[in-house]
Amino acid sequence: MIVHPDVEAYLQKMTPESHPVLQEMESLAARRNFPIVGPLVGRLLYLLIEFGHVHTVLECGSGFGYSAIWMALALPENGSILCIEYEEKNLELARQFAEKAEVAHKIKFVQGDALEVVKSLQETYDFILNDVNKPQYPMILPDLIRLLRVGGMLVTDNVLWKGQVAQANPDEKTRAIQTYNQALFQEPGLWTSIVPLRDGVALSVKLKRE
Repeated sequence: MIVHPDVEAYLQKMTPESHPVLQEMESLAARRNFPIVGPLVGRLLYLLIEFGHVHTVLECGSGFGYSAIWMALALPENGSILCIEYEEKNLELARQFAEKAEVAHKIKFVQGDALEVVKSLQETYDFILNDVNKPQYPMILPDLIRLLRVGGMLVTDNVLWKGQVAQANPDEKTRAIQTYNQALFQEPGLWTSIVPLRDGVALSVKLKRE
């Protein structure tokens, strides 16, 4: 855990209850031991989309739609999210939850490997959430930068990876995240900061190149 357990408990206690559908999804994730961003990061995503007047979102690695529904709730009625997820069974659940939360009209689901799907995309997005399989992080970054509009934000989950990024002799997934983090900070077209919330969230704004 990145945040001290007492601080984590304090934040959880301070946080108002999520939307009922999100609460249902949180319970499902707990029962299945399925990784989701959780309500603290969910609220951060909501805030960033609200503050940035975001209309178009790309999510790579959607799971069963938890973070997508947080973002859809923040989007205006004419906003849209393109969600890419490899597992069809996850997408079916995501569709059901989106209908239940009455945000399905804002979300388009695509089944496939995000690393391959993004190569076919041409339009730019105001906001991109990256939560693909960790070994794919460095490989997908160039396309995410290409698809992000100038002034838009790229948000990446799990960039501190339970603190393992700071340890010696990292495994394959940890090395991929280390490489990705270094690329975020060295990329001249991005301005990046990492928030040590939950498992680490990187926030990167695309700069206008002269």
